[in-house]
Amino acid sequence: MKNPWILPTEFPGELIAIDMHSHINHDVPDDSKKRFGYSADIEDLIVINRAAGIEKLFCCTFASCLNTDVIVEENAYMHSLLDQYDCLYQWVVIDPRIEETFTQAERMLQHKKCVGIKLHPDYHKYSLEEYADKLFSFASHFQAVVLIHPEKDASYILPIADKYPEVTFIMAHLGGEAYVDAVEFAVHKNVYTDTSGIASSTNLMVESAYQRIGADRILFGTDTYSAAFQRGRIEFALIPKEAKQKILRDNALRLFAKNLL
Repeated sequence: MKNPWILPTEFPGELIAIDMHSHINHDVPDDSKKRFGYSADIEDLIVINRAAGIEKLFCCTFASCLNTDVIVEENAYMHSLLDQYDCLYQWVVIDPRIEETFTQAERMLQHKKCVGIKLHPDYHKYSLEEYADKLFSFASHFQAVVLIHPEKDASYILPIADKYPEVTFIMAHLGGEAYVDAVEFAVHKNVYTDTSGIASSTNLMVESAYQRIGADRILFGTDTYSAAFQRGRIEFALIPKEAKQKILRDNALRLFAKNLL
């Protein structure tokens, strides 16, 4: 039996969320992502997310983040799934040293279900600042949303964001004051953060961010660290109900309106 999980088929709550930062497995070349209990097979994710009231997943594969040798192939694989799964949307991964990834992105960004560009300078081992003009002049041309896993203090994006007002920057994995600084001090209000990963589970991390910057530029993501846990972190946060709705759904609907509406 492919899927032995026993879960409710319908979410019992009212608000259906959007996970704007997730991943799926596809021949992950790193054993650390194959360890016991860590799985992100697409069929399993669909069941788990349905139970947690998450209707849409914005994804790239783990392999495309972990191994620069397979980015082109993994982008193509991810793109091939978009018409197979209504819930699935794509982040196209670019490495500034691999020209073919730019060619792919130019084509894939024309697809309604390709929501933007994913950059992973940390795992891909390059300096975002060194390649900023190449990357963000490209993104600016397409007025693209760019999801970034920062390789250092998230507020380092500020001079870049100020230079490229047509680009929307999402600094992934809210995990400290520097993320809030990046959002608050962006001149053009074009920097967001997301709650994906485990850093936002720190006591009062979400609450402290909300107190400083409000909810309008905080987005919900899981990074595949248990949809139920991630959803619960927002549901039971000490913030107003209206703020929770913005984080879980409304901000994504606004930011990605051309992809979702």
